[in-house]
Amino acid sequence: MVISVLVEIANKNVDKLFDYKVPSSLEDQIKIGLRVLVPFASRTLEGFVLKIKEKSEEDVSLKEVLAVLDQNVILNDELLDLGKWLAKKTLSSLISCYQVMLPKALKAKKGSQVSKKYEKVYVIHREVSCPLTEGQKEIVQCFEKKDALKRGELSSFSKARLDTLVKKGVLEEVLEEVYRLQYDTTQSYDLSLTEEQEKAVEEILQGSSSCYLLHGVTGSGKTEVYMELIAMALKAGKKSIMLVPEISLTPQMLKRFQARFGDRIAALHSSLSDGERYDEWRRIARGEVDVVIGARSAVFAPLKDLGFIILDEEHSDSYKQESIPRYDAREVALKRIQYYPKAKVVLGSATPTLESYARAKKHVFQLVELPHRVNGRRLPTVTLIDMNQEIKRSKGHFSSTLLEALKECFEREEQAILLLNRRGYSTVISCRNCGYVEKCPHCDITLTYHKSSKMLRCHYCGYGTPIPKVCPSCHEDSLQDLGVGTEKIEEELKTFFPQARVLRMDVDTMSRKGAHEKMINSFQKKEADILLGTQMVAKGLDFANVTLVGVINADTSLMIPDFRSSEVTFDLLSQVAGRSGRSEKEGRVYFQTYNKDHYAIRYAKENNYLKFYQEEMKIRKMMKYPPYYYLVLCTLASKNQEEALKETKRCEKVFQKYLDQTILLGPTPASIFKKQNIYRYQLILKYQYQDNLYEVLGKLVDYYASNYKVKLEIDFHPLHL
Repeated sequence: MVISVLVEIANKNVDKLFDYKVPSSLEDQIKIGLRVLVPFASRTLEGFVLKIKEKSEEDVSLKEVLAVLDQNVILNDELLDLGKWLAKKTLSSLISCYQVMLPKALKAKKGSQVSKKYEKVYVIHREVSCPLTEGQKEIVQCFEKKDALKRGELSSFSKARLDTLVKKGVLEEVLEEVYRLQYDTTQSYDLSLTEEQEKAVEEILQGSSSCYLLHGVTGSGKTEVYMELIAMALKAGKKSIMLVPEISLTPQMLKRFQARFGDRIAALHSSLSDGERYDEWRRIARGEVDVVIGARSAVFAPLKDLGFIILDEEHSDSYKQESIPRYDAREVALKRIQYYPKAKVVLGSATPTLESYARAKKHVFQLVELPHRVNGRRLPTVTLIDMNQEIKRSKGHFSSTLLEALKECFEREEQAILLLNRRGYSTVISCRNCGYVEKCPHCDITLTYHKSSKMLRCHYCGYGTPIPKVCPSCHEDSLQDLGVGTEKIEEELKTFFPQARVLRMDVDTMSRKGAHEKMINSFQKKEADILLGTQMVAKGLDFANVTLVGVINADTSLMIPDFRSSEVTFDLLSQVAGRSGRSEKEGRVYFQTYNKDHYAIRYAKENNYLKFYQEEMKIRKMMKYPPYYYLVLCTLASKNQEEALKETKRCEKVFQKYLDQTILLGPTPASIFKKQNIYRYQLILKYQYQDNLYEVLGKLVDYYASNYKVKLEIDFHPLHL
C-alpha cells in the first residue's frame, strides 16, 4: 500500500503531496483523513493522508510511514473538499487551510500535545460472593442502582476501604475518559414567539433561498428565532452551527441554548483551554452534539447532516480572519451548505453589512424583517450632546448632561453602560516643550500610557517601557499625557461618583481565563452600577436593569482613515444604544460628539438603517468601493525598506500589464508602515470583472514563496486598508 501525504510545512513551495510506503503492520489502520508520522528530509513530520493507492507514479524508492496517529478520521470528505476550495479561494497553502479547521491539539505539529482526561471509576462485579464487613456492605449498597460509580460519588469512603474491595474482586478500578466542560441540564426554557418572530421563522423554513438576511432591530428577539429554527431542524434530523462574534459569546447566550437543548450543545471559542477545545471537537466528531455554538473557526465544526449555519451580528469584522488563510466565515458557511441538500445560512443583524443588505435587495439573499422590539417595548430615546458647546462646562471628558443623567440613573437604582472605544489611560505621551512623542521602536505607532502598570505599551507588538521622567529629546521635565482611554474614564468616574461601583471591560482586564464570564455575571447580579468598556460592551449583552447608555466619544471610529469608517461608526453606535431599555424600564442613550451633523451619527440617533444605507451607498458608488467593486489588498513586507519598495513597484508593473480591467491604487506605505521591525508597502486592486485575476495573483504568490527577503500577502475583500 502507498499513501499520498500532505506534510505539516505551510510553505507554498512544499504545497504538494508526497508518497510513502505503508508497512504491512499499519495497513489496516490507514484511512483518508487520518494523521500519520513520516520521515521528511532529515526530520520527522506529521501529515494528513489524502490518497491511498497500490503504487507510486514516482520512480523512486519510497520511505515508510512511521506511525498512524489517530484511530478515527480527523478530516472527513466534506472538510477535505472544503480545505481544497479554501486554498484556491485565498491562495493559501493547503496544509494551512486544514490546520485552521482543527483545535490546537490536533494540528499537525511537533511538540507536546493535549491528552484526553480520565477519571477513576469503580465497577461492581455482582457475581463475586465473599464475606464482607458492615462497612464494606455499606459501600456495595451504593451500587444498587448503578453498576459503576465515579470516585467523587464515593467520596465519603476512604481509598483504603475501596482498595480492599478491589483486592477481593468485588470492585474493579478503571479509568474512564471524561470531558472537561460540563453542561447544566437542570434549566428549562419556555419559548413563546411573537407574531413577527413566527412569521420570520416560517419565511425562512418555507423559503427557496439558500441564504437569509434576518434584519431585526436590537431587542427584536433574533436569538429566539435562531433557536426555533435550530429546534425545527433537529426534528428533521438535522444539526446546526450557531456563530457569534467573540465579544458576544457571553454566558447569557450559552445559558439560553443550554436551557433549550441541554448537553447536546458544544462550545468552541478562544476562552476555552486547549484541553476543553480538544474535548468539544471530539464530542462533535463522534456525533454526540446537535448544536455547535462558537466564534469564527466554529464554522469548520465537523458536524454532519447540517440544517442551518447561523451567523449572529453578521456585520462583525471578527468573522474575517486576518492571518493566513484569510477566510470569511460567511463565505465558508455558504460553501458548506452546498454539501447538504436543503441546508440554509441565516445572517442576522440590526445593522447588516452594506454588502449583505445590497445582496438582499437584489434577491441574491432573501430579506426577512423584524422591525419591532419584543412585546411592544420602545427603542431608547437618543440624545446628541454637542461637545463643541459643552467643552466649556464639561468636567473631564463628561458633559454636564451625561453626568446629570448618570446621577439620576443611580438614584433610581438602575444601571448604566459607558462606551469608549479606546483602552489604556491616554493615547499618547507628549512633550509640552519640544513636541516629542514616545513611539514604539519596532512599529510605526505611538505608545499608549497605562497608568495602572505605569507603562507605555504598543498595542501591536506588545512592547512596553516605563514612562521616562524627563523628555528623551530636550531633557525637560515637560511630559504630558494627551487623549483618553478607558482607564482614565474609570478614574474620572470614581471622582464624580465615589460611591458608584465600576466594572471596566477591555483587553487589559479580560486577559485572564473566565474574566469575561465573571464580570458579566457580577453586573447581571447588580454588584456594579456602571459597566465601562470598549466595543466589548456594545454587542450581545442583555441586562434588564440597564436604562442608560453613554458614549464618551462617538467620533473615535470616524477618525480611522478607511472607507468603512462611517459604517463602523453607525454599527457601533446603533448596537451599543440597543443595550438600553431592554425590559419594561424606559431606556436613554447619550452620544457625546464633535460631529453631530455627520450622517453616521445622525442616523444612528434616529435608528434609521435604511437612510444610512442609502447615503453610504451613494458615496461607495461614487468612490468605486464595495459593494459596487471588489477589492484585493496586496502587501509586500521586508526587514529591508528599499527591498520592500522595489518589489512593490515590480508587482505594480505586473498588474499594469496583465490586469487591464482593474483600477490600481498605490504603491503606498501601509497604514502601519513599520510593524515588528518589518516595513510594509501596499497595492490596492479594485475590479468588477477580471477573468485572469486569480491566475496573475497565483503566479505572484508562487514567485514570492521562494523569495526569503520579501513576503507577499494577498487579502481578498479586506476589511481594513
